[in-house]
Amino acid sequence: MIKTNNEYLRVGIAGYGIVGKRRHSLIDMHPKLRTVAVCDQKFTRLGVLPNGVRHFSNYLQLLDEPLDVLFVCLPNYLAPDVTIAGLERGLHVFCEKPPGRNVSDIERVVESKKKYPDLFLKYGFNHRYHDSVREAMKLVKSGELGEVINLRGIYGKSKVVPFEGNWRSERMYAGGGILLDQGIHMVDLMRLFSGEFVEVKSFISNCFWKHDVEDNAYALMRDDKNRIAILHSSATQWQHRFSLDIALTEGYIELQGILSGTKSYGEEKLVIGRRNNSNTGTEREETVTYLEDNSWRDEVNEFADAIVNNSPILSGTVEDAYATMELVYRIYSADSEWSKSYNIKI
Repeated sequence: MIKTNNEYLRVGIAGYGIVGKRRHSLIDMHPKLRTVAVCDQKFTRLGVLPNGVRHFSNYLQLLDEPLDVLFVCLPNYLAPDVTIAGLERGLHVFCEKPPGRNVSDIERVVESKKKYPDLFLKYGFNHRYHDSVREAMKLVKSGELGEVINLRGIYGKSKVVPFEGNWRSERMYAGGGILLDQGIHMVDLMRLFSGEFVEVKSFISNCFWKHDVEDNAYALMRDDKNRIAILHSSATQWQHRFSLDIALTEGYIELQGILSGTKSYGEEKLVIGRRNNSNTGTEREETVTYLEDNSWRDEVNEFADAIVNNSPILSGTVEDAYATMELVYRIYSADSEWSKSYNIKI
């Protein structure tokens, strides 16, 4: 049931940059959601947008508004505090990834969420909602291609983009670089397809861009079934790239490219091969190409439907966010020189 006297849930958006604006358009597409207020530091005074939405300069002013739901689209150093503040005001909260700068940030959110079991909290790991990923997961769960043997993933772009105020390239604000910013999606998908990893080895580097956050992370991970995952998260991938290869006992799945706002990762494809007796490899592959990205819309809809119908959050739970964040920091910590240089602890 909707816990409001209105016919729709009143939504506030904290952080009204590129992501906040994109969320706004998708929120208002849902029949039970309506954006009524936003905040961003670019607004120097109280006012109203042309579409009638009220705007404020900070989240404290926003939280004084009569709201039911809060979307947190803020930098890493602000996200956990604002998420907690939303829960304390009795709001359902949707927060973008990552959930904070470090594991202690998400631990604070976990403890806060325990106090409000009736409130919904979801994190925006939208890659799980891409059609290629969902179809691949269905195929793995069906058992048609047998059991997973190993995974190999590459996710890279051409630089660490500082963004306004350079916050993304500074550890005190971001917490980490390309692995925490973008590679966290690949880490989350590897957890999705394999499970939890019990051993991690890594090399972390900031040798090229020389920020105090990493521009490359190389990880080798093993789960409790001795399945191996290899990850390369890179900010020196001059041609943007996304690929995830999943080897199974009776075939393989390749996720190639992913649709994004920049359109720079190529076509989104799912390649399926089946093992045969040939000594030269599979003779025939099936390739499915996806032309639309509805991942952002679908995760907003799932969040809204969970609130309206009092049904569970399926992906992006606070438990998912904690486990993925913890694995990211295990990757950081596994490089002894890196963790010592930056005093990284989990």
